[in-house]
Amino acid sequence: MKTLLIAGAALAAIAGQAGAQEVTLRVHHFLSAEAPIQTGVLAPWEAAVEEQSGGRIDVQIFPSMQLGGKPPQLFDQARDGVVDVAWTLLGYTPGRFPVSEVFELPFMSGSATQTTTALQGYQAKYMADELKDVHPLLIHAPAAYKIHTKDKPVAAMADMAGLKIRAPSRTMTDALNALGSTAVGMPVPEVPQALTTGVIDGAVIPWEVFGSLRIESVTRDHTEFGTENGGMSTSVMALVMNKGVYDGLPDDLKAVIDANSGAALAKIAGEAFDAAEDAERQKAVDAGNTITLIPEAELAEWQTASQPVVDAWVAAMNDAGQDGQAMLEDARAMLSAASGK
Repeated sequence: MKTLLIAGAALAAIAGQAGAQEVTLRVHHFLSAEAPIQTGVLAPWEAAVEEQSGGRIDVQIFPSMQLGGKPPQLFDQARDGVVDVAWTLLGYTPGRFPVSEVFELPFMSGSATQTTTALQGYQAKYMADELKDVHPLLIHAPAAYKIHTKDKPVAAMADMAGLKIRAPSRTMTDALNALGSTAVGMPVPEVPQALTTGVIDGAVIPWEVFGSLRIESVTRDHTEFGTENGGMSTSVMALVMNKGVYDGLPDDLKAVIDANSGAALAKIAGEAFDAAEDAERQKAVDAGNTITLIPEAELAEWQTASQPVVDAWVAAMNDAGQDGQAMLEDARAMLSAASGK
């Protein structure tokens, strides 16, 4: 009996030691380690989580798909436990997250801070079902996307005719086609080679990815729509955690994750992406690139041509049993409130 008690005590001690061991969170994403998502968001998140957990949580970041797979697989990697945390674009799996696509509609975005702020309220109100299979840490967006072309500047909608333009989402695919170009869908890491080899003539992307993708010398003409117009488009980005991993954390470590998620992390992300946007744009200015601003008076032509894309999204939401027009108006009101207007 004494031997059994000693053995039981030893097992209890081992179990206690195991419970005290650090938790390792493997974070996977598709951009380089120099990209703003890592330097401006994930690295500060790593530092905060590790410090506030007293070192009990160890965060390991794996950029550039180092753990395998393709960018469109990242959400499922987190859902299925292949990784613990993943950062991706919801639009990389077309049609799977239709509720979030309202912010990817043409001329429905502004600065990273503005759109990310709006997304916090919209996520809470509308996106729970789309995110039910993971534990969301952050839903956010970069600054409004611009059109960047290799050989032909776009100074008017007529200049879009015949151009093969990379599209970041299915909504922008439809919009680019409606504007007269030929949309080519691809994850953003494929853009540099596609531009160099002539697979595409240009891309709809934000300035902030230029440095990490090293495409500043490939595209020399850039078309902006101005913050006052709401921008060309954006992509809804998601940092998500495996539900089982989150649920398995002790309460005090859950509190650490919670304190560094949602609105708190959204503020960091918005500011980081806006700062990167401004810095990369200035590099293009300093290099003598051509930047064309579509004037407010000409925007109506672009909006009218792309309105069927907006109408199609509203109809799809209605068909799914929701009030698409109300959701669209709500998203616009949230964007307006986030801009201080």
